[in-house]
Amino acid sequence: TKIPFRLNQNQALLTFEDEEVAQRLIKMGKHTVNLDNKTADVRVMPFTLEMGIKFELHVTISGKKINVSEVPELSIPEDWMRDKLELNFYKSEQGGGGEVESVNYDKQSRTAVITFLRPGAADGFVRCTQYPFFVNGRCYRLSVSPHADLHLRKFQLYCGISKKTILLKGIQETEDDDESVQDMIEIHFQKPSNSGGEIEKIKYVSKGVTWVCFEE
Repeated sequence: TKIPFRLNQNQALLTFEDEEVAQRLIKMGKHTVNLDNKTADVRVMPFTLEMGIKFELHVTISGKKINVSEVPELSIPEDWMRDKLELNFYKSEQGGGGEVESVNYDKQSRTAVITFLRPGAADGFVRCTQYPFFVNGRCYRLSVSPHADLHLRKFQLYCGISKKTILLKGIQETEDDDESVQDMIEIHFQKPSNSGGEIEKIKYVSKGVTWVCFEE
């Protein structure tokens, strides 16, 4: 699960290896950081992430149904096309097929769903992407793929709070580039004498905004 966070200009995010360091710095609230021979009073704050989503995706491959696409556009009635599709897959030589229960054909999208009577009849088509289709003495190629039912389960929304990351606000602009300022911030908060510790990740933005993704 990736959870987005909007980082505004003159702000920084620091993720520490140790959760205790982040919580200690948040309790202190303010820090004086040396930036380009100037000192800047920055505020250390906790923050709430954007809304996150959790779910499980369950995919069931049907043993009786196949999806067919790229059905040729022919000037014949739709029920004739359904009959020809049924006959073609009934006579299948791919090791699957057999008696067809139903053909759901959509002329506009040039697709169809073939349902066989026998469970497991669709298995022989799993690796067959180009399937021969004979109509009026011509051979066309159909694209055949497994038919899958998708089910979402345990779908839930939640707000995340990062315990190892702090948000710095009020970083004054300097003439240095973002990377130099980021280095100076990192040096300050790495030092145990400043109540800091080992930093895992840091992101600083001086202009505009950026989206940062947190992984659960």
